Amino acid sequence: MATGTGLHDSHGTTARIGQWKAAASRLALLPLRLFLGTTFVYAAFDKLSDPHYLAGAGDPASFYAQTAAARAGSPIGWALGPALDAPTFFGLLIAFGELAVGLGTLFGLWGRIAALGGVLLSATLWLTVSFHTTPYYLGNDLAYLMAWTPLLLAGTPHLSVDGYLASRAARDRARGLAEDAVRRRALLDGGIAAVALGGAGLLSGSLTASFGRDENAPAAAAGTPGATSPVPQPATAAVAVPAAQVPVGGSATVKDPASGDAVYIVQPSAGKYTALSSVCTHSGCAVNPPKDGQLYCPCHGSKFDAATGAVLNGPAVKPLPRYTVTKNGEQLELGPQQS
Repeated sequence: MATGTGLHDSHGTTARIGQWKAAASRLALLPLRLFLGTTFVYAAFDKLSDPHYLAGAGDPASFYAQTAAARAGSPIGWALGPALDAPTFFGLLIAFGELAVGLGTLFGLWGRIAALGGVLLSATLWLTVSFHTTPYYLGNDLAYLMAWTPLLLAGTPHLSVDGYLASRAARDRARGLAEDAVRRRALLDGGIAAVALGGAGLLSGSLTASFGRDENAPAAAAGTPGATSPVPQPATAAVAVPAAQVPVGGSATVKDPASGDAVYIVQPSAGKYTALSSVCTHSGCAVNPPKDGQLYCPCHGSKFDAATGAVLNGPAVKPLPRYTVTKNGEQLELGPQQS
């Protein structure tokens, strides 16, 4: 009897281990799905709540400025013209596209379609923002592109709306419901779920875009260290700013009349002025305005010295291009880019 009991316990343990392995196999993609879904939802709300994102050509951190900076070095630069012609539309399209992809992935609704959207978004960002990242593994957009492919292949059949609809369809077939009726019911209910989820996402995204921004963020007070004052320049006027708008440790933003790129005029120490390009030498992203003596690139984390443009932290290896600055009375005049 003892031997029989031992065999029974052994078989029971083996069966439980087999069940655990089977469950683990079914849910193997769940951590990846949760990470990608949460990340894309977060990215969408981050864009919609950012006052710089849709600020236009005058803001080096805007969608327009980032796209324009990436266009020259992108293998699909020829296709970015419409985005520059209608930056608000395309900026919102990307943000709400990320929101739709993220929500569809999290809830497992039309999982393969959501994953396809993730693949397309990640591929677009890779071919524009991070295509020239060296070495390639520092470009996170390529990693996201690869991460979406398992979900594109497998879908979201477990712990998901898709899984529920598939299980119910199997029960409908088992009780003799015609295949056409099963498909119509699944399509209708999936569509209702998509409309409900999409409506919730659209409402929350619109509220974030309307009320979630700090409209005062771009207009930091002149005279505050680290503040940047955008200064509009007439097309025929010399590129100059009042020296009073460039405090010690702060900067003012002007445009290079030759390239149209934003340039930061900085006063790193009292009475000393320099001007630095806003275009990161790593992959063409726009670096943030000087803060705490540094300029930070939000794309891949490069840091530059605000006094000299020298690289403080990679992956960039070349310093930011410098411009001459001449103080003429109470005005700071931007000169040509230095070789």
